[in-house]
Amino acid sequence: MRCVSERFDFTGDELAPAYRAAVDAIEAGDLVVLPTDTVYGIAADAFKADAVQRLLDAKGRGRDMPPPVLISVVESLDALATDVPDDGRTLCQEFWPGPLTVICHAQTSLMWDLGETQGTVALRVPDHENTRELLSRTGPLAVSSANKSGRPAALDVYDAEEQLEDTVAVYLDGGTATGGQPSTIVDITGDTPHVVRLGALSLEQLRAVVPGVTSYLDDDKPDEEPEEKQDEEPEAKADEPEAKADEPEATPDETDEKPTEEPVAASNEQDDKPPSPAKDDEKPSEPDDVRPAT
Repeated sequence: MRCVSERFDFTGDELAPAYRAAVDAIEAGDLVVLPTDTVYGIAADAFKADAVQRLLDAKGRGRDMPPPVLISVVESLDALATDVPDDGRTLCQEFWPGPLTVICHAQTSLMWDLGETQGTVALRVPDHENTRELLSRTGPLAVSSANKSGRPAALDVYDAEEQLEDTVAVYLDGGTATGGQPSTIVDITGDTPHVVRLGALSLEQLRAVVPGVTSYLDDDKPDEEPEEKQDEEPEAKADEPEAKADEPEATPDETDEKPTEEPVAASNEQDDKPPSPAKDDEKPSEPDDVRPAT
């Protein structure tokens, strides 16, 4: 859907017009481009299926690559996710707000349709004060990197406008994104947190908090050679995943490649494919940023 786009300053103290325009656009089912601590993201109401589809269409993505969801506070984790293991919760408490996206089992009572999520949802609390304030007013937002699929994530509002044009109703200009790297994505649907994409957070930083964190890099290590061949050079692996530079989730969503073939697909910002939550019946109330069902 094409619309008349508006751009608002999202810096300084006079933010009322920007908040008002963004909230109105989200409530109308329109799209908003906003800054995060990693890259710029394109946002839609997570509980409006048509708005989420509009987001996917604007990026040129299919339902097999559902967007992650941004929330304003760590306390919202349990309103949207279930069966969160202790180690996964520890990572969230340590690195939120920040460039950590976690793939969780979605609450089965949630009334949303993010795409083919396989009963999961990718969640993140961005380390951007103004964007968190917006999230506290709108509730959870489906957010992908602000770019066309296959192109780098936007690092400023002008690049986002050039790529997304009038598919977006409101552009929030927060200056140049200071992060530039996508979030690190960790699958916490099992007992042991497993990194499926490395980004702004390193494996060392994660293991300093939860030593047992595993990684796709561990998966790609070649089997130990027999003793007589230990000095030989190991063969290069053709399928080794690349680290992406979007969301946004490039965004942190933040490009459109899948970093590795995981049983559970990852999302957020750079167009990595997060596992998908199943659509159910009712939308629970949630502290701060989940609105009651209508």
